[in-house]
Amino acid sequence: MENTKEAGASKDPGHGTLRYDEEEEVSWMFWHKRRYIVAVLAFFGFFVSYILRVNLSIAIVKMTANETAIDVNGTTHYNREFDWDSKLQGLVLSSFFYGYISTQLLGGWLASRIGGKRVFGFGIAVTAFFTIITPPITRYSIYLLIAVRIIEGICEGVTYPCIHAIWANWAPPLERSKLATLAFSGSFVGTVFAMPVCGIMAERFGWPSIFYVFGTLGLIWYVFWTIVVKDHPEDDPYINESELKYIKRTLGTAEHQKVSHPWKAMLTSPAVWAIVAAHFSENWGFYTMLTQLPTFMNDVLNFKLEKTGFLSALPYLVMAMVLQISGHLADYFRSRKILTTTQVRKIFNCSAFISQTIFMACTAYILTPNGAVTCITIAVGLGGFAWSGFSVNYLDIAPKHASVLMGIGNTIATLPGILSPLITGYIVKEKTADEWRIVFLIASIIYLIGAVIYGIFASGEKQAWALERKREQDVGYDNPTMEIDNL
Repeated sequence: MENTKEAGASKDPGHGTLRYDEEEEVSWMFWHKRRYIVAVLAFFGFFVSYILRVNLSIAIVKMTANETAIDVNGTTHYNREFDWDSKLQGLVLSSFFYGYISTQLLGGWLASRIGGKRVFGFGIAVTAFFTIITPPITRYSIYLLIAVRIIEGICEGVTYPCIHAIWANWAPPLERSKLATLAFSGSFVGTVFAMPVCGIMAERFGWPSIFYVFGTLGLIWYVFWTIVVKDHPEDDPYINESELKYIKRTLGTAEHQKVSHPWKAMLTSPAVWAIVAAHFSENWGFYTMLTQLPTFMNDVLNFKLEKTGFLSALPYLVMAMVLQISGHLADYFRSRKILTTTQVRKIFNCSAFISQTIFMACTAYILTPNGAVTCITIAVGLGGFAWSGFSVNYLDIAPKHASVLMGIGNTIATLPGILSPLITGYIVKEKTADEWRIVFLIASIIYLIGAVIYGIFASGEKQAWALERKREQDVGYDNPTMEIDNL
């Protein structure tokens, strides 16, 4: 298709309003657009990172299961390879997040200084290496296992914050939701893949196979990421000239300059803390299910490990699909000016949270196999709409500071990963339905609180403290990027 349009906004014949239409797409084939290549590789990066994160949640069921053995005298024995009680299992599962919480802000800060590509790739590669050596370390000492999981958490802690540094350079404003949610959906597809596949591998090849195979996969991904991805579009030798002009035009002139963060303004901004509250709320329910769902299905629903893996993956499969739909819808409503950016973020986020409140509460009282799986699937799946709200919102309010803001937000939003398994371990001692009911009700209440806070204080507009004073005062609002950011 030929590039016949001049830079700037054009009339949308369907609505009579200005629509940002300045790039005629080079081709419908996404692999001809380098920003989508970056998004796809980021997708696979999150795909691998979440397999490395959740593999222990599946493996631990096999590691601590009673294995039946019959000796030469015909006597039946029940042995557990690792005799860990529920509290110790909770500690092992939460140990990853002790490291994960420590490097969120560091990851965002490093990405703004040395580039998101290096930080993102390094974090996943090191995690993959430690995953490969997990089985022998586990058999040697549980304390070394906890230490390794903490190190893995430290390395993966940089991934979510630093990806926003990449989008700040690569994502046109009206494609932020699509590109960001495409990348983030790798997390949930990775979970979908890991749950059943890890269950099958644990049963048929032994639990160590999970760590050897997916650790190696992570290192292979790192090679491709390092070769293909660049921090800035202009550094990519294979980018089409039309695409490069489009990205630079919509984002403004890309200047490789040091970013100065207005710390006081950021930390006192209601819009920032609204996103953080939403991020915390979503992660509480998500991490509760991520770390505990296989155990819940085994304890209460009496599913065997292979079936547990498949059914545990179902909510994340729905979430991955919903995330793609919600990302495109969010950008559609904004580009057509049907809704403002603030309205899109609030409607998507709060409607998801309220729905999750209802279905998580239903799970607490419908503890039958079909009912519980259905409610959990809907509750977790609808989180895809929330991710098109709060997760992209960091880029709306402060594009240049988004990686650091994501670091702040994900630091606090990692607390559920630490607290939820520990609290569940103390609550669920006898593995009864009544004990699990309390776990689901806690998640339901936290979703509701998050919806209220985000609904009141969230914003989709670039904040005053995020404006680049000198350049933006000089050019005023002739820069079309400014108009887009304030939709």
